[in-house]
Amino acid sequence: MRVLWDPAKAKANQAVHGVSFAEAATALDDDRAITREDPDSVGEQRFVTLGLSGSGNLLVVVYSWRGPAAIRLISAWKANARQRKQYAQDAG
Repeated sequence: MRVLWDPAKAKANQAVHGVSFAEAATALDDDRAITREDPDSVGEQRFVTLGLSGSGNLLVVVYSWRGPAAIRLISAWKANARQRKQYAQDAG
């Protein structure tokens, strides 16, 4: 699977959330990740994954599919306390 992103969006995400898209992409490889469809998405189907990054940070990653083998990252941030609890319960 290829992971794509807009460089300007990646820079903005790093500045606002402190998470690089390169790190966010690794959270999608977490075997215990929790993924659901984004119910608030309008105009395109988006997904939200709660997963552990390769750096050991629990991240929320929002993305959409671009064809059968590519993902476009939209946003990523560090999980809050509620999300960490959900991951521990559901993925543990």
